[in-house]
Amino acid sequence: MIGPSPNPLILSYLKYAISSQFDDFSRDLCVQSLLEIMDMFCDRLSCHGKAEECIGLCRALLSALIWLLHCAAFYAEKVKETLEQAAAESQLKMCLERLEKMLGSTKNRALIHIAKLEETSSWSTVEQSLVKLGESLSSLSNSTLRSQADDCISLIKSIPTMLSVHSEQLNKTGFPTVHAVVLLEGTMNLTGETQPLVEQLMMVKRMQRIPSPLFVLEIWKACFVGLIESPEGTEELKWTAFTFLKIPQVLVKLKKYPQGDKDFTEDVNCAFEFLLKLTPLLDTADQRCNCNCMSLLLQECSKQGLLSEANMTNLIDKRMADREHAPHLKSAENANIQPNPRLILRAEPTVTNILKTMDADHSKSPEGLLGVLGHMLSGKSLDLLLAAAAATGKLKSFARKFIKLNEFTKHISGEGSKGASVRALLFDISFLMLCHVAQTYGSEVILSESSPAGEVPFFETWMLTCMPEEGKILNPDHPCFCPDSTKVESLVALLNNSSEMKLVQMKWHEACLSISAAILEILNAWENGVLTFESIQKITDNIKGKVCSMAVCAVAWLVAHVRMLGLDEREKSLQMIRQLATPLYGENTLQFYNERVVIMSSILEHMCADVLQQTATQIKFPSTGMDTIPYWNLLPPKKPIKEVLTSMFTKVLEKGWVDSRSIHIFDTLLHMGGVYWFCNNLVKELLKETRKEHTLRAVELLYAIFCLDMQQLTLTLLGHILPNLLTDSSKWHTLMDPPGKALAKLSVWCALSSYSSHNKGQASSRQKKRHREDIEDYISLFPLDDTQPSKLMRLLSSNEEDSNILSSPNRSMSTSLSASQLHTVSMRDPLNRVLGNGGAGSCPRGLAAGWGPAVPGHRRGPVPRGTLRRGLGPPQPCPWPPRARTASDIYFPVSTANLFLLISSILGAKTAGTHTQFVQWFMEECVDCLEQGSRGSILQFMPFTMVSPTPGVLLPARRVLACRPTGQAGAFRAWGGRWG
Repeated sequence: MIGPSPNPLILSYLKYAISSQFDDFSRDLCVQSLLEIMDMFCDRLSCHGKAEECIGLCRALLSALIWLLHCAAFYAEKVKETLEQAAAESQLKMCLERLEKMLGSTKNRALIHIAKLEETSSWSTVEQSLVKLGESLSSLSNSTLRSQADDCISLIKSIPTMLSVHSEQLNKTGFPTVHAVVLLEGTMNLTGETQPLVEQLMMVKRMQRIPSPLFVLEIWKACFVGLIESPEGTEELKWTAFTFLKIPQVLVKLKKYPQGDKDFTEDVNCAFEFLLKLTPLLDTADQRCNCNCMSLLLQECSKQGLLSEANMTNLIDKRMADREHAPHLKSAENANIQPNPRLILRAEPTVTNILKTMDADHSKSPEGLLGVLGHMLSGKSLDLLLAAAAATGKLKSFARKFIKLNEFTKHISGEGSKGASVRALLFDISFLMLCHVAQTYGSEVILSESSPAGEVPFFETWMLTCMPEEGKILNPDHPCFCPDSTKVESLVALLNNSSEMKLVQMKWHEACLSISAAILEILNAWENGVLTFESIQKITDNIKGKVCSMAVCAVAWLVAHVRMLGLDEREKSLQMIRQLATPLYGENTLQFYNERVVIMSSILEHMCADVLQQTATQIKFPSTGMDTIPYWNLLPPKKPIKEVLTSMFTKVLEKGWVDSRSIHIFDTLLHMGGVYWFCNNLVKELLKETRKEHTLRAVELLYAIFCLDMQQLTLTLLGHILPNLLTDSSKWHTLMDPPGKALAKLSVWCALSSYSSHNKGQASSRQKKRHREDIEDYISLFPLDDTQPSKLMRLLSSNEEDSNILSSPNRSMSTSLSASQLHTVSMRDPLNRVLGNGGAGSCPRGLAAGWGPAVPGHRRGPVPRGTLRRGLGPPQPCPWPPRARTASDIYFPVSTANLFLLISSILGAKTAGTHTQFVQWFMEECVDCLEQGSRGSILQFMPFTMVSPTPGVLLPARRVLACRPTGQAGAFRAWGGRWG
C-alpha cells in the first residue's frame, strides 16, 4: 500500500474499533488483538502527506494514547482481584509495553504534542487518566510493572514541556565562530581584559541564535582543543592558564547577562554533561596534561559559583567512571612530574603574594627580595607565574613592580662589594624578566599609561627605541644608540681591561645605553685589525660574565646593525652575536647565573630570529630547547602568499573549524599582505561558494578570522569592497544567492561587532599594538577640515531658504541623524564615517544621480587614479581606493561616501538587479540582529530617504521593517523614533 491513503483508512478502522467496540475492556482476547495491531501501527507511522492528513495522524495518536491509558488503568484495578491477578498482570504488561514503545519515540511524543495544541480538551482527558492510573498503581505489588508504568507516566507528563526543552536541541551542535574566537583569544590575547571577550561572545551568541548549553559547550571544546594542540613550553602554560583561570572568570561575567527563565548554572551543568560524552577529547587532554582535567575544571567552576556542589560531585563521578576505561599512558619518567593545571592553579595565589612582597621598601631588605626573585627563576616557575598573572589580569601590575625595581637600582649610596653584587643582580633579573614578558606577551603590557613628572623609566625607553620586535625595524644610527662619548670611552676601556669588571658604583642603566656605541667602536677596531679575535672573546666574556643585560643590549644593537649591512659585511657582526650568545661558566660568575642565562638565551633567540633567517645563519642558543619559538616560519617558502591564503581558507572550510596554526598563518598573511589585500581575497573566496551550507559555514569562519583585526577589516569591507561590488555592474552576478546573501550577513555581523566594541573603546591589546599604514590611510581617506563647519552642522542649522536641500531625496547623509544623536555619534571616527557621514561634506547622489559611463566628447578608456567623472563635466578629484577604474563603471565616491547612503541610492535608482537584492538581505540581517537585543545598532545611520513614502521607489528595507513588528520597534528605539 503506497502513498498517504493507508494512513487515514487504517486509522479510521482503529478509531471505529476503539470508540464503538472496546470501551469495555472485559473482552481480553479482543483487547489483546488490538494491542498486537498497535505494534504494526507504531512501527509504520508516516508524516508524509497533506496537512489535514498529518493533523489527523496526530489526533489519532492522541486517541490511541488515551485508550491505552484507560486500558492500563482498567487492568491495574483488576490486578487487585485475586482470582484474575495473573491474567490482569499479563494484560497490563502488554499495555505498558505498547505505551513504552509509543512514547519512547521523540517523534511520536512530538506528534502527540501537536495534537495537544490542536485539541486542548482531549489533553484534559489524558491528565484525568494519568491520575486514575497513578491511584491504581499505588497498590500494585509487582515492582517491575510499577516502575514501567512510572516511566510511561513521566514521559507523558514531559510532553507539554517538549517545546521549551527541545527547542535548543538543534541538529547543529558545532559553532565554528565561537570555537575560533576562543582559540584566537587563548592563542594571541591572553593578557586581554575579559569584558571585551565576554561581549564579543555574547554578540556571536545573539547573531547566530546559539542555545546557552551548546554555547558554553563550544567554549569548553575550544579550550580543550587549544590545550591539546598547543606547543610544549610557554604556549602550553599560557593555554592552561587560559582554560583553568580565565575562562571561568569569563563565564562568571556571562552569568550576569539575562538568560531568560533559565538558570545559567543549569546551562553550565548541561554543557558539562554534553562534554562528558566527548570521551576521546577528554582522554587526549588528560594524557597531554597528565591529570584529570575535567575534575580540576569542575572544582574551579564550583568555586566561582558556576556549579552547585551536587552537580559538581555528580559530574566528577561520571568522569571518574569513564576514566576507568581510558588508556593510561603514564610512563615512569613523568609519574612524578606535577601536572601543569595543578601548578597553574597554585601559581595564581602565589602571584598575589609576590605582588605584596614587591610593594615593600626594597632598600630595607634587598637580599630577601633577591631570594624571592631567585626562587622565581628556577625551572619553569617564571613562566607559570607570568601565565597565571596574564590570565587573571595582573600581568601589567606585575611588570610595573619590576620596572619600579629596575629603577630602584639606579640609586647608589656608599655600597660595599656585597651590596653592589645584590644591586647588579636585582637590575639584571628585573631587566631580563621585563624583556621576557615583552617578548612573550607584547610590549604594550610593559608600557605605563603615564609617567609621573614626565620621566620615562629606563627600561621603557630602551624597549621602545632599542629592542627588536616582530615587524619593528630599528635604526642603528638612532640618537638612542649614540650616548655621551666620554661614557662610551670609559666603558670600552673597562671592557677591554684584562681584569674582571668591577661592580661597585657601576651605573647599569648607563652601561646598557652606552653598550651599543661601545660595540660599534669595538667592531670597527676588529674590522680594521686593531683588535684580534682573542681580544674580542675577552671583551664579550666581560660583557656577559656578570650581568646578562649588557649582552642583551649589545645583541639588540647588532641585530639592527646587521640589517643595514651588505651580505659580504655581516660576518664579524654575526660572529660577535655568536660569542655573546655563548654562556660563560666560571667560578666568579654572580649568583643565579645558570638561571639567568636560560632567560637570556631565549631573549636573544627571539631577537635574532628574523636576521638569522634572512642571512641563512645558524646560531645554537643553549638551554632553550629544540623549538623555543612557537608558530615560527609557518609560511611555505617560494609560494605566493595569495596561494597560501586561498589554500589555507579551503582547508579550514573543509574542516569546518580554525585551529591555532591556521590562526597564526592568517595573522602572518594579514601582516604581509595588508588589510585590503587580505579582506578582498577572502571575500572573493566567499563569493566563489555556490552551496548554501558552505556559504553559511564560510561566513562563520570568516567572521572569526576577521577578529584578528575586526576594526580595520570592517572599515575595508564596508568602505571599499562592498561599494566596489555594488557600483560595478560587471560584478553584480557575484552577489547572487547564496554567496551574496552570505556576504550581506558577514557585513552586518562585522559592522555590529565593530560598532559595539568601538563605541566602548574595547580594542584588544592584540589590535592596539598593530601599527599599519592602513590605519593612517583612513585619516587621509576621510579628511576633516576643522576650519569650516561640517555640512552636517550646516544642514541641521539651516534656515528656511535651505529647505530645498533638506527636502531633497538625495540630501547628504548628515540628515540621517537626529540632533540628539549628534552628541553621541562622533563623525571624526572612521567607522562612523564609513557608516554615516562622508566626512568631506560631499552630497553623494550615487546611482540615483547617475555617476555613470563616460559620455561622447570626453576621453574614454581607463580613468586615472584619483579622478572621478560625473555627468558631462571633466574628471574631478576623488580619493578612490588604490586601483584604476574603467569608464564603464558606475561611479560612486567610495572613500568619501558611506555605506547607507550608497544603499539609499541603489534603492532610488531605476536599475534593479542582484545588488538591489543584496541591499534587502543586508537590511533583513540588520533587523534580525536588532530583534535579538543587540546594543550596537547601525540602523541609526540610515538616511530618512530609505523609509520615505515616495511612490514608485523600490524600498525593500521598508518592507522588511514593515513585516517585522519586533524589528520595527527595535529600529524605532535605535533611531530615536524618527522615520522621515
